[in-house]
Amino acid sequence: MLQRATPGHVFTKIISTGSYLPDKILTNDDLSKFVDTSDEWIRSRSGIQSRHIAADGEETSDLAVMAAKRALDGAGLAATDIDLIVVATTTPDVVFPSTACIVQDKLGAKNAAAFDIQAVCSGFVYALAVVDKMVSSGACKNVLVIGAEVYSRIVNWKDRGTCVLFGDGAGAVVLTQSKEPGILATKLHADGSRRSILNVPGHVRNGVVYGDPYVHMDGPAVFKMAVQVMADVCNETLAMANLTASDIDWLVPHQANVRIIDATGKRLGISPEKTIVTVQGQGNTSAASIPLALDTAARDGRIKAGQLVQTVGVGGGFTWGSALLRW
Repeated sequence: MLQRATPGHVFTKIISTGSYLPDKILTNDDLSKFVDTSDEWIRSRSGIQSRHIAADGEETSDLAVMAAKRALDGAGLAATDIDLIVVATTTPDVVFPSTACIVQDKLGAKNAAAFDIQAVCSGFVYALAVVDKMVSSGACKNVLVIGAEVYSRIVNWKDRGTCVLFGDGAGAVVLTQSKEPGILATKLHADGSRRSILNVPGHVRNGVVYGDPYVHMDGPAVFKMAVQVMADVCNETLAMANLTASDIDWLVPHQANVRIIDATGKRLGISPEKTIVTVQGQGNTSAASIPLALDTAARDGRIKAGQLVQTVGVGGGFTWGSALLRW
């Protein structure tokens, strides 16, 4: 087991969560009116029943700010108490400045540095890993980490293989210095040679869009890769903390679809009763999915202080990673 903090040692701990989902809900039946699909087809393949869609004029930064305000309220902190804002997103408001800088302005967090992380659906875990090093080193005291996405803007609504899977939303956590262990271990991986199985191949050059600006996905290849690497990286962080899967109180995986979630739990030997699942009412919200799930389970009382929480993400790149938390 990890030892408690020695005098002078600083750990990084999540002290509050927050989330925001746009008001508009798009059900599977709604989708079937303009896409060649059905509620049964979507549910049987993904477990998804509905997803939230951002309103016209509602940007990624707007979702992020709403989630951040709720997390700040929970922590009892003002925006000016924050030293750093990190936003994990694949759908920034603009090419630049970073969405984190826009969030900083909208929150009034005038004392915070700010930057984005782009690791697609692994983005939140990547952000936790980076922030852990900054907080535990003493470089920062209070940090906002936000996962926020508006995937409804980058899916092709004629492609039933992708448009039915994704939704919009934001989740946030406040992390701070602690004498007690919080983030116990993190591990990150990437394999750029597999970038073609999940990507947006288009890009803008000289004011013109070249290639396809929508999400492309090789579903079977993503499933096979995700199931393998998610369980493996969880075992890596458990080993780093001298723990095993039997010690886990809650598994909080990226909410891609129920088949990947179930398969990951089975490989780890974790029962469905100890797995947080929110994908049915939110869809795949990419970098927002893990903090959204954490907020849901923390607020409904499932995740309690002192419990061991295993988070794990996988996304385009290909990227994957895990953060093992003592709540």
